[in-house]
This record gives sequence, C-alpha cells and structure tokens, in this order.
Amino acid sequence: DLMLSSRTGMGRGISQVGELVAETEIKSLNNRFLDLSFRLPREVSINEFELRNEIKKYIKRGKLSVTIKVQIPQSEKFKTIIDNDGLNNALELLKTLQKAANIKDELSIDTLLSLQQFYLTDKEIDSDESIEAIKFSLIEALNELKKMRLQEGAELEKDLDERISNIEINTIKIEGISKKSVEEYYNKFIDRANQLAKDYVNDDDRFRTELALLIEKYDTTEEIVRLKSHIKLFRDTIADDSEAGRKLNFIVQEMNREANTINSKSVSTEILHTGILIKEELEKIREQIQNIE
Repeated sequence: DLMLSSRTGMGRGISQVGELVAETEIKSLNNRFLDLSFRLPREVSINEFELRNEIKKYIKRGKLSVTIKVQIPQSEKFKTIIDNDGLNNALELLKTLQKAANIKDELSIDTLLSLQQFYLTDKEIDSDESIEAIKFSLIEALNELKKMRLQEGAELEKDLDERISNIEINTIKIEGISKKSVEEYYNKFIDRANQLAKDYVNDDDRFRTELALLIEKYDTTEEIVRLKSHIKLFRDTIADDSEAGRKLNFIVQEMNREANTINSKSVSTEILHTGILIKEELEKIREQIQNIE
C-alpha cells in the first residue's frame, strides 16, 4: 500500500570504512521541487553530482540541506607518520642552533616536539575510502529521513481523512436541507414564474427559456453529485497514488468550485452556513496538502 509522505523531516547516518568515519545529516523542508544544498569535505567535492543522483532515487520533492563530515577517529589520528629525513633535519637544526648560541643543555623531547612540523604528519584522508563511507552514511540518513517523512505523512493522512469526512457530512446535510427547503424554494419559484408569465405573455419561447434558467438557478443537485464524486476521488488518491500531493491540489480546487456554486444558488441560510463550513475545511486541507510529497 502506498502511504502519504510529508516533505519535512530529518535523517542522520554514520558509517566507518577502514579508519574513516563519515557522518551525514539531512534536513528537509517543504518545497514544490527538489532543491538540494550541500556542505561537503573538500576532498570529495568532485563527487557532488554522484551524491545528488543518489538522493534523487529516494526523494522527489523538498528543500534538502545535506551536511557531510569525514574524519579519522581520535584514536587513529595520533598514530602519526614520522618522516625520518625530516626528523634528522630537525635534529641537525637544533644542534646547529645549540652550537651557534653556545648552549650546553641536554636536548629534551619538548624542544624536539616544538619542531614537529618538520617530521610529523597526520594521516591523510583517502578520497576513495571517504566517498565509500559517505555513500553508506548518506543512504542511512536518507532511509531515516524517508521513515520520518512517512510518519509525518501518516499524521497528515489522519488529519485529511477527518476533514474530508466533515465535508462529506456537511454535503449530505446540504442535500437533506435542500429537500426540506423545497417549499420555500417552490414559493419563490412560483412568484417569479408568475412574474415571467406576465413579462413574456406574447413570447412563449422566451418564457420557457427564462423558466429553465430559473429552475437551474436554485437547483444544486448536480453540484452535490459532483462534490460527492470529488470526495471519493480524494480518498482514492490518498490511498493509492504516488503523485498524491499534486493531484489532491486539483481535486480541492474542483471541490471549492462546487462549494462556491452551491452557496451562490442557495435559498437557505442554513445551506449557506454549511457551505461556509465546507469552504473552511477545504482551506485547511489545501494548506496541509502543500506538505505532501
């Protein structure tokens, strides 16, 4: 079963390859399109395109900010590489300085460490190992993000289901009121028809046209049928459509159109008030579906 997915969420992944540890954090905000921004270590910036394509397999829409860090664990970092030639040069330099300054002190380790830049080098980050570790951490972060977006989507679905049920209840209520208010409508209709008969006493065709327009003016049967059909389509789309966000937007526009027509045709204040409730729910639904992937 397809489930709704929100466009907001967060995911984090950590992975180790060899001595390298990669950490990926992804934050996703609402956006109609996929908008990616990266903060990458310099040595893998060349792989950004490859990483973008990996993300596109998982995520279709949202403003994603992706932060990736790669480091050598502290325990490994200090397994420093000693450059023997550099060490000999440092020793020679110290002996030369001692001689020049006429210092008789024994050579201490502290003095030697003060020149460590000559012979000690930190382990370099290997870019192949680095990209491998990044990919693992990125996939972990994407899976976590997807999971969170689905959890938020489930909450959205619950809310939408409640609101569409309210719209359905109010549509059925309008249908009932419409039947009850037939008498009120009929009296208005008769008065207007009598007036039309006087106005078009010599023009039978025009009288029939005006009468037909008058009937249509107050009859909301078609709008109610369409509204019910849109409600069904809305539910079906939530249950089983990968492009739910976009499709629901169009359905809500159509529902809004029917609600407006019902309100404009209404001869009952109760129908009018119920129609306003439907429009309020539609507005809330419209806001919510902006955040569906």
